[in-house]
Amino acid sequence: MIHLDNVTKIFPPDTPALKDATIHIEPGEFVSIVGQSGSGKTTVVRLLIAEIPPDNGKISIGGWDITKIKPHQVPMLRRQIGVVFQDFKLLPKKTVFENVAFALQVSGVPKGRIAQIVPQVLHIVDLTDKVDRYPQELSGGERQRVAIARALIHRPKVLLADEPTGNLDALNTKDIIELLLKINEFGTTVVMVTHNKDIVNALKRRVITLDRGLVAQDQKVGKYVI
Repeated sequence: MIHLDNVTKIFPPDTPALKDATIHIEPGEFVSIVGQSGSGKTTVVRLLIAEIPPDNGKISIGGWDITKIKPHQVPMLRRQIGVVFQDFKLLPKKTVFENVAFALQVSGVPKGRIAQIVPQVLHIVDLTDKVDRYPQELSGGERQRVAIARALIHRPKVLLADEPTGNLDALNTKDIIELLLKINEFGTTVVMVTHNKDIVNALKRRVITLDRGLVAQDQKVGKYVI
């Protein structure tokens, strides 16, 4: 599903973010990528969504080599990969429904189809009673649920969650992790970048540890040990 083979990324003037990293993630896995600040976690996310190119190595997703992806192909890639960020990135002047629908509108999906799909996705994240609310009227956990709904709207094969609980309290953190596990049970591959040791250790799933750009550990049933 996701393959990084001997990938290196160096930022100017000479700062290595990833060094000869090899990571293989199979379809349907739930994988946590952990490491201290500056370990290369966010660089992996940026590479996978083609925000930045690798300097060396090969990256493929679902059999598609995106190492030298063309700019016009990036939107197609991002419909296959849903992304959730720590800061939600919701549009403040749009309702819950409109925030989720927007991802379909920019792809040219007809209004009738949007009216069918959006309620289905909002049901998955348990927000059917919040469709007309604006982001500022929601709790942090609810905002993240909207962000997850938006990430799922194209039914992606992969969901990348970059510090998805970083701005949440313990209760909302628990709810969001349970939602990500539910999405994984549907068959979606989930890759979560986090620094939260408690979450990672409670999951008892695969853990990839990065340290100064290197893959330091890859445990099938792991813990955050750094």
